[in-house]
Amino acid sequence: MKLPVTPSFSLQGRRALVAGGSSGIGLGCAVALAEAGAHVIIMARRKDQLDGVVAAMTDAGHSVEALVGDLADIEGTSAVIDAIRPLDVFVNSAGMARHSPATETAADDFDAVMNVNLRGAYFASQAVAKAMIADGRQGSIINISSQMAVVGGVDRAVYCASKHAVEGFTKSMAIELGSHRIRVNTVCPTFIRTPLTEQTFSQPARVKWIEEKIKLGRVGEVEDIMGAVQFLASDASALVTGTALLIDGGWTAD
Repeated sequence: MKLPVTPSFSLQGRRALVAGGSSGIGLGCAVALAEAGAHVIIMARRKDQLDGVVAAMTDAGHSVEALVGDLADIEGTSAVIDAIRPLDVFVNSAGMARHSPATETAADDFDAVMNVNLRGAYFASQAVAKAMIADGRQGSIINISSQMAVVGGVDRAVYCASKHAVEGFTKSMAIELGSHRIRVNTVCPTFIRTPLTEQTFSQPARVKWIEEKIKLGRVGEVEDIMGAVQFLASDASALVTGTALLIDGGWTAD
């Protein structure tokens, strides 16, 4: 009898770009891909943070390089992606949030969030997909979304709108790119302790609300995301596309 063989989680020989990879979830994604053997290119806006991350990852024995860039700069990001080809994996972890009651949302805050979370994510995914097709690469595009892409949240109308939209274009791109063997998925975390969520975790009432909603009884850590990203980047998820992997501790199970 010939037994089935578990597909490999290895990313040896593959090139991965992580946008927003200098801190928080993005840093966890970069380390996860590097630990699986990928050469990781980390793109972020702040050179000082990038240099520190690259030094630490290099000291840990990982293959990594830094790239200063801003996902909101559509033309600049497209040029960068074209310059670093070929790519096998793209993880978009760049994001921002400006929370307020929906009745008090300022147009500038709306535009700022959408420029990064939606517009930047869309056109970066587009640029990577075009590069993969041109190079004949079968690849994986992973957008870090949110549990707020499937539910609503207090003071989070703009953020929720941006992430719901990411889910929509992810599904459509997955349909269109399937014939090229390019997979497009999202990872949807619950509240994760990162610099981006410091403001939320400083509010006792919000922390109580979060802890009541997470069925596993604890908030998320960056490490909770890393295995999911390794999985979606690797051959272990070869038949997974157009889907959202919820890492929410049961938040959306209600």
